[in-house]
Amino acid sequence: MFSKIFKYNSLAESLLTALIMALVGGFLDIYTYLCRGKVFANTQTGNLVLLGHNIAEGNLKKVVYYAFPIVFFMLGVAVAELLEHQWKVRNYIRWEQAAIIIEIVILLLVMVIPLGTYNLFANILVSYSCGLQVQTFRKVNKLSYSSTMFTGNVKNAAERLSNFAITKEVEALESAIVYFSIIFMFICGGVVGDLLIRYFEGKAGGFAPLMLILVFIMLHREKVKSSISTMGR
Repeated sequence: MFSKIFKYNSLAESLLTALIMALVGGFLDIYTYLCRGKVFANTQTGNLVLLGHNIAEGNLKKVVYYAFPIVFFMLGVAVAELLEHQWKVRNYIRWEQAAIIIEIVILLLVMVIPLGTYNLFANILVSYSCGLQVQTFRKVNKLSYSSTMFTGNVKNAAERLSNFAITKEVEALESAIVYFSIIFMFICGGVVGDLLIRYFEGKAGGFAPLMLILVFIMLHREKVKSSISTMGR
């Protein structure tokens, strides 16, 4: 029972990777909200609503403030798509690792951007990295999920749990557990972010790159093992 929860074809689609990425997603959302002027880097729904509000108010400065993160989030998604389709000819690292490298560099840059005057620039970069992340890591145990936008995950968790209550199928319960685990880690990201920001303020942003480096190393080890296995045949 529950054996399928930890099965995966690729480490990029494993529950462990999904949990780490959800932790990063929760951290980045609280980081931009608390440190960078109450902007949601991940949840573009909130930015869209605030964009509409400021359009109605005629506040052009705020319109720009919320529009740019939305645009760069979309750009991040587009870049992830390009990497997935163009990186297949490369052999030294996987395309997911290339996406992680880009995100790490961007978030390290955000960490050194002063708070206040340059918040818009920081939010643009974080939104771009979140778009890149959500499109790169979108499967866990063959289930679709998001590591940055969580309304869909909450809906899927409730749906799978309801299916289990109705059908008693173990697979539905396993899926519900996967989604609830990811949701829990997103919340943990918010908790960790709040605590780190209290002590380190803007420099707390360094937590996300550390987690991404861990995922990069995990994927690299898997690739090395796969290459050795292929050579041994």
